[in-house]
Amino acid sequence: MQPLRSLGGGAVAASVLVLGIVVAFAVGRFPVSLADIVVALWSRATGVPSGLSPAVEAVVFQIRGPRVLAALACGAALAVAGAAFQGLFRNPLVSPDILGASSGAALGAVLAILLSFGIFGIQAAAFAGGLLAVAAVYAVGSTIRSGDPILTLVLTGVVLGSLLGAGVGLVKVLADPYNQLPAMTFWLLGSLSATSPADLVPLIAPVVLGALVLIALRWRMNALSLPEEEARALGLPTGLLRVAIIAAGTLTTAASVAAAGIIGWVGLVVPHLARFLVGPDFGRLIPASALLGGGYLLLIDTLARTLGPVEVPLGILTAVIGTPFFIWLLASSRGGWS
Repeated sequence: MQPLRSLGGGAVAASVLVLGIVVAFAVGRFPVSLADIVVALWSRATGVPSGLSPAVEAVVFQIRGPRVLAALACGAALAVAGAAFQGLFRNPLVSPDILGASSGAALGAVLAILLSFGIFGIQAAAFAGGLLAVAAVYAVGSTIRSGDPILTLVLTGVVLGSLLGAGVGLVKVLADPYNQLPAMTFWLLGSLSATSPADLVPLIAPVVLGALVLIALRWRMNALSLPEEEARALGLPTGLLRVAIIAAGTLTTAASVAAAGIIGWVGLVVPHLARFLVGPDFGRLIPASALLGGGYLLLIDTLARTLGPVEVPLGILTAVIGTPFFIWLLASSRGGWS
């Protein structure tokens, strides 16, 4: 039954992704039909003239295309990192920002806005802030000798994350309330509205690299989800593997936060849904989480830009939709999360 469940769950995850891509390209203030989307993509791939109007091609390739790819990469990154961290820390309530990546990226971004950096400088500062925050958490957690290194890392992440959050609050107090503060607030709520083709390489490259590392370690991650003593008894270098998984998950999370701001709930909810569909084996869970995460954020982003005359920040929608969805998942998973 497990292979059939995995096949069916994988088909559902792929269907969500395809649906998200089609809806994201087709729906908006300038509707584009599915036939026009196919013709435009085929023309770009083969070089054959499409016969479409320049407006349709501009919408597909210049406006919605980069945003679709960014939403796909961010959703997949957060979901894959969430799945990896939930298994590593053996805790169903863990999300990608548990080690302070989001808080560090937020502090880096608001500092860059305070210093009047451009959009590239803000993204670079957010990316660096996320990486440095997790590095600091791991360095501090490694110096604390306790019986459970996993619990120590989690607690250290919570404490330093709170400190970084206080730093974000301080920067907001110091910011210009008419120009800088609104920009900080909007960035912290998450959005893909300013995505351009130039933003894709700095986003997709780290996401692909981190995801490939996690996929390569998928079988060892199954063993790491066991208690520490049992994992060591199997001959696994648990410390080295833990560093590799944290580094890969942090890389994808920091890249996503730098490109789109703080988007909560994706890394918490989507891995649970993927586990519900394909089971806890990371060989299936990681790919299913990537497919579901990309499709889920594509649908959320489409809803955000079409819900009203003003675009709704992604962080608000993911919280509003993710909360009842997560409650439903908990009620449906009577057998446990693992």
